[in-house]
Amino acid sequence: MKHIVSVSLGSSKRDHVFETDFMGEHFLIERIGTDGDWDKAIQLIRELDGKVDAFGMGGIDLYIRIAGKPYVIKDAKRLVAEAKKTPMLDGSGLKNTLERKCIMDVQREGIMNLKGKKVLMVCAVDRFGMAEAFNEVGARLTLGDFIYTLGIPLPLHSLKTLAVVGRLAAPFVVRMPFDKLYPTGSNQEVIIPKYSKYYYDAEVLAGDFLYIRRYLPEKLNGQVIITNTTTPEDMKMLKARGISKVITTTPDMGGRSFGTNVIEALMVTLMGRPIDQIAEEDYYAMLKELDFKPGVTDLEKLDA
Repeated sequence: MKHIVSVSLGSSKRDHVFETDFMGEHFLIERIGTDGDWDKAIQLIRELDGKVDAFGMGGIDLYIRIAGKPYVIKDAKRLVAEAKKTPMLDGSGLKNTLERKCIMDVQREGIMNLKGKKVLMVCAVDRFGMAEAFNEVGARLTLGDFIYTLGIPLPLHSLKTLAVVGRLAAPFVVRMPFDKLYPTGSNQEVIIPKYSKYYYDAEVLAGDFLYIRRYLPEKLNGQVIITNTTTPEDMKMLKARGISKVITTTPDMGGRSFGTNVIEALMVTLMGRPIDQIAEEDYYAMLKELDFKPGVTDLEKLDA
């Protein structure tokens, strides 16, 4: 049996354990939240290093990507450095493949016509592949990177503008303490509606779920969310706040979806090759073999 552990800086309330079979292999998949405690996360990695098949790095990204160029997040290096024997994946390989494919599948398979739809991506540099796919299918983008990450009320409406402005800001942003950029630990349980007009104006809210959740207004009017990790409790909360449908980029596993870091860890384990020998086309080939499809939940049909 293969064993994958996602060590997350996020809330332990979102922990989950699941066993499943993929491509003839049996997997035990665990998500362990450390409630924002860096020392606890580091100790956990040290204890499990070499004893599990792959780590997922949850609650933090190794880098952000702007127009194809990666910028490494300083704090993330602390965690990666502790995984000396076991590979650690943050989901970046899938953000540029699976999530891009998900948007194209949503359009091609008639799940939702995204052409002309007003899409708010709360943070696009975290999911640049998804942002590029929305742009390709003709969605009308509002990029909230400066608004929701840095607190600067500067909405952007094109990837070209984000590339220009982002390249100027990125070298400084990646050196900031990560908990200033993204909710960790108990902060993941807190919702603080902020700059809500962009949520109300959008037809689709897209990107990292905890970013979307963090600033979610009390009552929306039927918006669709396209995101990653969700739990049954999340779905109930979203229904209560007026979301009509949730589309997830990762498949349902035991009643919830896992983050891209877990799915990437699973895929790298199956490939059985060092990370630096795995190319983008390898991810696409495996995605085709696994036949991953977007998960669709109609909240209007969900029991209260």
